[in-house]
Amino acid sequence: MGKLDKLSVFISLVLRHKPDAAGITLDEYGWANVEELIGGINSTGRKMDMKILEEIVRTDCKQRYSFNEDKTLIRANQGHSIPVDVELKEEKPPEFLYHGTADRFTKAIMEEGLKPMSRLYVHLSKGIETANKVGKRHGNPVILKVYSGQMYQDGIKFYLSENGVWLVSKVDVKYIEQINV
Repeated sequence: MGKLDKLSVFISLVLRHKPDAAGITLDEYGWANVEELIGGINSTGRKMDMKILEEIVRTDCKQRYSFNEDKTLIRANQGHSIPVDVELKEEKPPEFLYHGTADRFTKAIMEEGLKPMSRLYVHLSKGIETANKVGKRHGNPVILKVYSGQMYQDGIKFYLSENGVWLVSKVDVKYIEQINV
């Protein structure tokens, strides 16, 4: 893993889970002051400046981060385990969404449904390919098809994050089907 990747992982930790790891605080919407973040990261012995931070935000393949208009604030787009309001927009989802997981979790999911676990929301993707990549990160991948259109008709709210990840509070078993890829 390269230096930028390692810094990105640390920024993700700070902005999504542990702002105190860099000695900073987030506001209620998950925004961090950019100067404080850079200073906090440097205080941990890592090398960070605005140019490096802009490069990380620009090149992050998952588009994890957003700056405000004048680049004085930064936040993670989703994936928080700490309570913040990232001002998600409620959206009508497509008929089906997908969730990638590892086969070792399938039995529990098919008994209890999808839960956010340590995060605030369950993460769903629009495509099978993305779900498969997520599943591979956790072991032998399994793809779950979620009947999101029916969930929405049944009154369940969906949100679409800035980087295209669909979020929902939980998914009941009746809306899940395991598919073979």
